[in-house]
Amino acid sequence: MTIEKEKRRLEQILKESRKVLVAYSGGVDSTFLLKFAADCLGVENVGALIEKAEVYPDSEIEFAKKFAESAGIKTFVFSSKKLSDRKFAENPEDRCFYCKKDLFSNMVKIAKKNGFDVIADGSNADDISDYRPGNKAKSMYGVISPLQMAGLTKKNIRELSKKMKLPTWNKPQMACLASRIPYGEKITVDRLKRILLAEEYLRKLGFKIVRVRDYDSLCRIELNPSEIKRLIQLKEKVVKKLKKIGYLYITVDLEGYKTGSMNKLLTV
Repeated sequence: MTIEKEKRRLEQILKESRKVLVAYSGGVDSTFLLKFAADCLGVENVGALIEKAEVYPDSEIEFAKKFAESAGIKTFVFSSKKLSDRKFAENPEDRCFYCKKDLFSNMVKIAKKNGFDVIADGSNADDISDYRPGNKAKSMYGVISPLQMAGLTKKNIRELSKKMKLPTWNKPQMACLASRIPYGEKITVDRLKRILLAEEYLRKLGFKIVRVRDYDSLCRIELNPSEIKRLIQLKEKVVKKLKKIGYLYITVDLEGYKTGSMNKLLTV
């Protein structure tokens, strides 16, 4: 199947959905889905639901709001307190289920109130092979994944986003900050803030793909393998800053960044 066939399939899926409310994070996939849906259905038939929570950087929320509003798409900002849900905060292996359940249950209410026929998220075809406990919540609330249904991969989406001149076409992958904490270790506001400060600092140093995995007093930094050498050259500066942020031990993963690396623990 060529990318043009996948594009046509996506257009067909969206047209059949009529009026769509998109779970919008400001990332590569959901930005493409939101804009493609608006071009396909008209902005009056598309909405962007942006969730504001402790596990998402404020900068990502602001980017999402600006993009959706600049595109003329009706935007809904929903505030949630993830850590008030004990089942989420305790960080079980199916943590994402509780997160998505909270999101989609509220999306259903907003969709009904504002006349949307379908709720959609930005999952792509690559996500099928990943560990996604949140999919159970999608089934519960009838959420569809148009990009996945059309067979579009992350690579396809970046290619199409570039053609559409979307600012996210080469944006690094982003995941909620809770994904930096090992399953079974409690998620706290302090840990989330520490992770955010460390990652923001490393990005300011010019590192594009950054993950700071939090093991309480120890952190494990994941970068693009090609950037590890540069990090080692800056080690004194980085160690000083990250210790000030709250880490006692600072380590570097020599394998580099891997999507969902914390899921490896599930097979141990």
